[in-house]
Amino acid sequence: MKKNIAKDNGKLLSGICFALIIGFWCVATYGGLVSDLFLPSPTEVARKIVDMAKDGSLWANCWESTARVLVGWIWSVIVALPVGMLMANSRKFCAFIQPIIEFARYLPVVALVPLTLLYLGIDETQKYTIIFLGTFFQLVLMVCDTVSGVDQNMINAAKTLGSSKWQIYKEVIFPAALPGLMDDFRLTIGWAWTYLVVAEMVAASNGLGYMILKSQRYLATDTIFAGLILIGLIGLITDWIFRILTRIVAPWQERLGDKK
Repeated sequence: MKKNIAKDNGKLLSGICFALIIGFWCVATYGGLVSDLFLPSPTEVARKIVDMAKDGSLWANCWESTARVLVGWIWSVIVALPVGMLMANSRKFCAFIQPIIEFARYLPVVALVPLTLLYLGIDETQKYTIIFLGTFFQLVLMVCDTVSGVDQNMINAAKTLGSSKWQIYKEVIFPAALPGLMDDFRLTIGWAWTYLVVAEMVAASNGLGYMILKSQRYLATDTIFAGLILIGLIGLITDWIFRILTRIVAPWQERLGDKK
């Protein structure tokens, strides 16, 4: 009962927050406090989204951007998961690779765009690589930290029972770390969306990031806001999907808010 009330209160507060933001937006635009050039009204943005939906560009751009984000992010997960787990369980491997990871994660991804264009050309692989580079190095360290937090007593108990290294990884470490890993994945796919504009800033002819950058040239702020809102909505949907998936694949997780 208390959990349901807490959830209802949380939804109510979230709704109030969104209502306040939209309210301030309406006051600033309909009240004439800010020029349409800098801040278009909700009506103008909604009209622009409807127009794009009618001519088909909305769905095409959303699909292209979502596909790029997913492919680049999935690449990073496939590589970062085993590397991060090895770093957490092997001091020698961690000592070998961690300095490289620490160095690379501070490099601004936008500065790597010229090199990726030189090495990979202007096709989709270059865009996937930008998103990969923007998420991989952070995700490796997050996976390492999450796996390192697994209770050592559980691992020692498995060793005592004669489990092999593979069995320990499969039956103990991975299930214990899975709730935290799902949170790591949920956070980094959000970062992947932030690198979308960087990935689409050069040699792209579609996508939400491309749409925003193109609109900047013509001061089409209604289109810019439409693109930002669409990215935010897709991000919210993605976040919601990950929360549902976490409950499905790791039902044994226990959070602080669930205890109340």
